[in-house]
Amino acid sequence: MEPRTLACRIGAGLSISGSAWEAATQAAREARVGALGRAEVDLAFVFLSPAQLDEAEAAAEAVREELAPRHLLGCVAEGVVAGARELERGPAVAVWAGAEIECFHVAAEQTEEGIALAGFPELDDPALVALHVDPFTFPLGSFLTGLNETGERIPLVGGIAAGGGRPGTQALILDDAVHAEGAVGAVVSGLPVLTIVSQGCRPIGREAVVTRCEGNLVYELAGQPALERLRAEIGALSFEEQTLAARGLLAGLVIDENRPQYDTGDFLMRGLLGADEATGALALGDGVRLGQTLRFFVRDASSADADLRQALGGALGGARPTGALLFTCNGRGTKMFPEPDHDA
Repeated sequence: MEPRTLACRIGAGLSISGSAWEAATQAAREARVGALGRAEVDLAFVFLSPAQLDEAEAAAEAVREELAPRHLLGCVAEGVVAGARELERGPAVAVWAGAEIECFHVAAEQTEEGIALAGFPELDDPALVALHVDPFTFPLGSFLTGLNETGERIPLVGGIAAGGGRPGTQALILDDAVHAEGAVGAVVSGLPVLTIVSQGCRPIGREAVVTRCEGNLVYELAGQPALERLRAEIGALSFEEQTLAARGLLAGLVIDENRPQYDTGDFLMRGLLGADEATGALALGDGVRLGQTLRFFVRDASSADADLRQALGGALGGARPTGALLFTCNGRGTKMFPEPDHDA
């Protein structure tokens, strides 16, 4: 297929109407009026609140009628963001108008050799791959590991669609179909795209090398029982930092061990799931490798604010983007910041 030359325009809309059809229609119209004009829409995203789960098909149809996008992607999300607002209720629509776009649905199938994935496309130097995942039916961890093992540096964004927080509460929208499982995504090519990750935490204690581990269990850090090491580091914190630690800890694993020193953005954050008093092991929300560098982190609103502003300012260099697509975390919003709509 020959690439088409398009003027890149991006619009976004938001509605809190109780009717999914009406809300999607209003949000799509707002996106059209805001920036798109009569431009053809290549790709539209529709994000629905959990309250709109049963009306996902109606919402998708409304967006298709209003915008006639070549492709439509969407899911049920715990938080809905558009413009300068972040809402826990109400559907929203974000629209991209760009170059060549290929959309796909990936399903996980059990085979004799294990879990196989069907539907993921061949990638040829994409500018961006956006993915929405149902965590209960799609093996995201092994998928990402396999993707990284190909040796290609694929710019993958998106996240876990955590609408209802339990199995069977997801609606993954792809064009004119709604899927209850798997993952849906889009491959965007031919556009200059910039990806930014903002951490919502700050480090505590010191870095340590994993010296004994198995799967997602860390038994030793720098030759010391992992739980003992964690307790010592918490004990050395200030009262303010201990208060933050009491709200929940994260384990940061260094992404690239070849760097001379590590900043916050060099760590992949994983949840600290629990500890075993008998063995002194810590359980992480992901597999760990022997020799990886680990550091503990606490969630912190001030650090999160500074990190986001630094990431945006440093990456953009004064340039003005046509638009932005934000995937946020259910640990941010008013759960982290004292005021609403912070990230937006």
